Amino acid sequence: MKKFLDKDFLLDSDTARSLYHDVAAPLPIIDYHCHLDPAQIAGDTRFDNLTQVWLAGDHYKWRAMRGNGVDERFCTGDATDEEKFLKWAETVPDTLRNPLYHWTHLELQRYFDIDDLLNPESSLKIYQQAGEMLQSEQYSVRNLIRKMNVEVICTTDDPVDSLEHHRKIQEDGFETRVLPAWRPDKAMAVEDHVKYNLYLDQLERASNSSISTYMDLLTALNDRHEFFHALGCRISDHGLESFYAKNFDHQEIEKMFIKIRSGRPLNQQEIASFKSSILVELAVMDHDRGWTQQFHVGAIRNNNSRHLHELGPDTGFDSIGDFKMAKAMSSFLDKLDMQDRLAKTIVYNLNPVDNALMVTMVNNFNDGKTPGKMQFGSGWWFMDQKYGMTDQLNTLSSLGLLSRFVGMLTDSRSFLSYPRHEYFRRILCNLVGTDVENGEIPNDPSLVDNLIKNVCYYNAKNYFAL
Repeated sequence: MKKFLDKDFLLDSDTARSLYHDVAAPLPIIDYHCHLDPAQIAGDTRFDNLTQVWLAGDHYKWRAMRGNGVDERFCTGDATDEEKFLKWAETVPDTLRNPLYHWTHLELQRYFDIDDLLNPESSLKIYQQAGEMLQSEQYSVRNLIRKMNVEVICTTDDPVDSLEHHRKIQEDGFETRVLPAWRPDKAMAVEDHVKYNLYLDQLERASNSSISTYMDLLTALNDRHEFFHALGCRISDHGLESFYAKNFDHQEIEKMFIKIRSGRPLNQQEIASFKSSILVELAVMDHDRGWTQQFHVGAIRNNNSRHLHELGPDTGFDSIGDFKMAKAMSSFLDKLDMQDRLAKTIVYNLNPVDNALMVTMVNNFNDGKTPGKMQFGSGWWFMDQKYGMTDQLNTLSSLGLLSRFVGMLTDSRSFLSYPRHEYFRRILCNLVGTDVENGEIPNDPSLVDNLIKNVCYYNAKNYFAL
């Protein structure tokens, strides 16, 4: 019987063990999409305790706690940090077979050398032990990043952001490159015309311009896009339910924008047309500056209206959606391809039902010039666990080129999430190792070792030109 979370965790064969320990594990991490706070990296923050570094903002854990009957006071409420941690510790034993159980103990091991299982009996000791360690300089944010051998981090940043923290990090000479990533979701969010106008006011200030027409809006966004580019941004990201690909007339879009700016709401058809127009314009900006565009599709957000009102968004009330994908996705990518302005593209799918659809669709638009130009992204959000990652890898292998895959990312707000890259690498090595052991892949290191190295590190380094 294997010991829980030993050095050969998730590795079921000699080949898998060799691939992980000798090939994958030593490679640096390129985390090309996450939600880490650049201000905390710029300030080299130190956290007071495990709750601050581990539970704050972690809606994965909050969902589990609520499901375990824990009152909201201990998730997002006014309970003390210690009380919140003890409630999380009560929940952990009930997360067996949920990836949270693996992640929790991987993170305790990798960052704090704590091998004890987290439960009510061990909770106070672990809280105090880790808390003491967090007080030392070795556990500042930058040293947590160094500890995990992270080479590049791409954060998630709104077009109106000043990027002052990225500038400071670069000026400090921090050896991990911390780059902004362009997330213009609010520039498309016309369904709430009141909030949208307030956002446009922010964009006016950030771009030092007046925005009274649609062309003014595009000019302001392009100016900010250029500003991001100057600070090293080479990646955009969009969070969408599905792709927007309605036919639109530029004169009609201009009329819609004036309607919004005058304080009147758009109808559903106008919203779809406006979003389709601006999504294309943003994609063209990405192409023209040589960026990669990312699309995270398939989430249905803010399902619980009461908690949205009480707690706000991104607090753990989102789920997998069942949106129609193929037609709009095809139309959107084709519109850009016909103009020869389709940037390198990564699509992350949240509904596993659509995995094969996504792989086959993106592969329609490879151009025969850029290896792996069109990517089916790694298992995302609810799918970034053992079964979701395995499903994504198998679908990609069957219908595309695993050898060109740019690999894993954290998509996390926590500085303790980098063992997710280890988790992915172990799963990948086990999958490939099993095929070697079964005679389905040649036992040839020049083939197999290179596959692992490329998927874990080199493909991303080359694809993003980092």
